[in-house]
Amino acid sequence: MSPPSREDLARLDAEDPLAWTRAEFEIPSAKACGGDTEGEAVYFCGNSLGLLSKNARRHMLEELDVWSTSSVTGHFSHPHNRPWKHVDAPLTPSLAKLVGAKEEEVAHSSTLTSNLHNLFTSFYRPTKNRWKIVIEKGSFPSDWYAVHSHPKLHDAVLSQQQIDEAIIPLSPRQGEDTLRTEDILKVLQENRETIAIVWLPLVQYYTGQLLDIAPLAAKSHEIGALIGLDMAHGIGNVQCRLNEWDVDFAVWCTYKYLNAGPAAIGGFYIRSGLDDGGRRLAGWWGNDSATRFQMEPTFRPTPGAKGYQHSCTPVFSSIPLLATLQLIDKAGFDAMREKGIRLTNTLESLLQSSRFYIPPGTATSPTVGFKILTPPAPWRGTQLSLFIVGSEGVMPRVFSRCIAQGLVGDERHPSVIRLSPVVLYNTFEEVGRAVGILEKALEDEEIEGLASRVKEMDRDALGSGEA
Repeated sequence: MSPPSREDLARLDAEDPLAWTRAEFEIPSAKACGGDTEGEAVYFCGNSLGLLSKNARRHMLEELDVWSTSSVTGHFSHPHNRPWKHVDAPLTPSLAKLVGAKEEEVAHSSTLTSNLHNLFTSFYRPTKNRWKIVIEKGSFPSDWYAVHSHPKLHDAVLSQQQIDEAIIPLSPRQGEDTLRTEDILKVLQENRETIAIVWLPLVQYYTGQLLDIAPLAAKSHEIGALIGLDMAHGIGNVQCRLNEWDVDFAVWCTYKYLNAGPAAIGGFYIRSGLDDGGRRLAGWWGNDSATRFQMEPTFRPTPGAKGYQHSCTPVFSSIPLLATLQLIDKAGFDAMREKGIRLTNTLESLLQSSRFYIPPGTATSPTVGFKILTPPAPWRGTQLSLFIVGSEGVMPRVFSRCIAQGLVGDERHPSVIRLSPVVLYNTFEEVGRAVGILEKALEDEEIEGLASRVKEMDRDALGSGEA
């Protein structure tokens, strides 16, 4: 199929039933993002930090006014019916629906890595026979560091050799960029007697691969292990069906596709009935809300996931999330996912039509170009990860040129640029502009490389006396 034309992109925007959601956001200017051009940035970095919604700004100003005028009484009496004591109450139903869980299985608290530590402390209970943790070798560093720290906490049960051998890292096959489900299943089968926890991303942060969780969860339970998910790049991006997949626990952040702001609050899921063996880390905010303010000495946990909360819910990082969840409820996540697939397929089609595109299996690489690391649909969200091919340091130079022309993506050294057109505020026309900016950046790199080689040849000729 031929790639879409400018007219096709304009038609897709005109026919888009969710086109109205863009006006709900504040789009940064190209210059404010480091560019040299006028107008709005082409912001394709929502997989790292989502944009500010206009309702989030309004809500935040309202909370500042409540703080200013009501102070501590805002915990109990609130002019906008959002008492701080129960600030998570309007969030829980929407979050539960978004992750495919029951409301009692979801909590809104802390940060992703802190929640990971919290749940691992409760549910990683190694024995001398079953103590290993499966995790992808290319996982986000925070997950990798955190998971590695837990076997060391059990040196009363585990030998030093067991601690050293506790992590089973998953890697793609030689010459491939993403994991195969059958290879993960094979690792689980081969280590069936020793695995305690399988820890995986729903969407892999670097490649953008969406994993097939259902068979992996079934296999984990078949061998007697628990399975947990990092959903940082999944929530608000792809369909999450935690109950249907039979996942045991999961964590997420809210500053990417949920637009809650820099370093905003996280959340977690705990399957109903999951036994922690008495290893819960208790805190005041996990105590039964009916008796919490009676300050009793005995801890009586709130039933479900909220019983694993520790401290008061932060208001200023929760309120922006409320604005996005209200918008998602209005738009409908099924409709959002449909648009996300169309946006990403359109981006892929235009990229594959570029003369700089290097198809899979290409024997020789051009002096400048790119490969797409992200799997084809349906095994992805809206992110496409591009591996930039060229001389040393080519990716940072190409990325800087993109920024200068107003395209804000995300760089992962040494060679990857991640682009993610986000459903709530990006357009099909922007997809076309993004590819055009990337192609111009690669073209400038190609020309500069040719000029550099000509100069080098001239110098060599002068040095040999052939000029």
